[in-house]
Amino acid sequence: MSVKKKPLVVVTRKLPDSIETRMRELFDARINLDDTPLSPEQIAEAARTADVLVPTVTDQITADVINQPDCKLRLIANFGNGVDNIDVEAAHARGITVTNTPKVLTEDTADMTMALILAVPRRLIEGASILTEGKPWAGWSPTWMLGHRIGGKRLGIIGMGRIGQAVARRARAFGLQIHYHNRRPVAPKIAEELGATYWESLDQMLARMDIISVNCPHTPATYHLLSARRLKLIRKEAYVVNTARGEVTDEDTLIKLIEAGEIGGAALDVYEHEPAVNPKLVRLAKAGKVTLLPHMGSATIEGRVEMGEKVIINIRTFLDAHKPPDRVLPSML
Repeated sequence: MSVKKKPLVVVTRKLPDSIETRMRELFDARINLDDTPLSPEQIAEAARTADVLVPTVTDQITADVINQPDCKLRLIANFGNGVDNIDVEAAHARGITVTNTPKVLTEDTADMTMALILAVPRRLIEGASILTEGKPWAGWSPTWMLGHRIGGKRLGIIGMGRIGQAVARRARAFGLQIHYHNRRPVAPKIAEELGATYWESLDQMLARMDIISVNCPHTPATYHLLSARRLKLIRKEAYVVNTARGEVTDEDTLIKLIEAGEIGGAALDVYEHEPAVNPKLVRLAKAGKVTLLPHMGSATIEGRVEMGEKVIINIRTFLDAHKPPDRVLPSML
């Protein structure tokens, strides 16, 4: 009896061991043990040889990759929620299914967002550096390293999806007043639960908030949503938190406004030209004006394993000739 050949699945980055082991059991899985990012040429080669490609947010699956005459891909099972790294329209036109891993990282990302909301006004990073960098500390003083309380402040959430709502729940527990801008208002029951005020006009909301939290996906419509013009609407005492995508903010203008004292500060986990970080941001961080993290918002063991499990479910469902549960269509973007 002949043994059915397993489909070739190429995984672009190192995944949790339990996920890689399961993939090896189920598929002819080509995994990336040293976690070195694949070059564009290697991604193109994978598309010509694999049945299924499992990329991550850092892998650009462009129309050129998808439209190669000898592209063999049938499924792109993205290891991540956002799919701005994939030309979904080109894949759809070519008959290639695209999936993602939604609803997995909501709580992890909201936790990190709340941590950053706290970090800037309470000067946590500055305070920690006093001890870790050997700076002089004479002990407690009633007027030293003073920050600001966050209770009673207004939090403006840009993007009231799953993550935005999870951030709002945490923030409300800390006594923040919840405001939000979204394409449409959330259900009345959710708005009542969160005590949330809806702003149809992003401009009007920005001008009134103490803290701005970016929680929307990066799409063509949200590129530089926080444009130079809109950033100039933000109050001098306010600050911006971004754990979504760096491209949503005009980073150069944000830097200039913080340098000029026109915006109070920022807490960033993502960057416009990631993994490159603007040296001016680093200087601002050293001066205590901004808090910077290296894209850690979703970085929990539990989250990464759940993402991998979703990828496996999507692949198996697709190979069984059913619609994957996390299929992404151009109309959804």
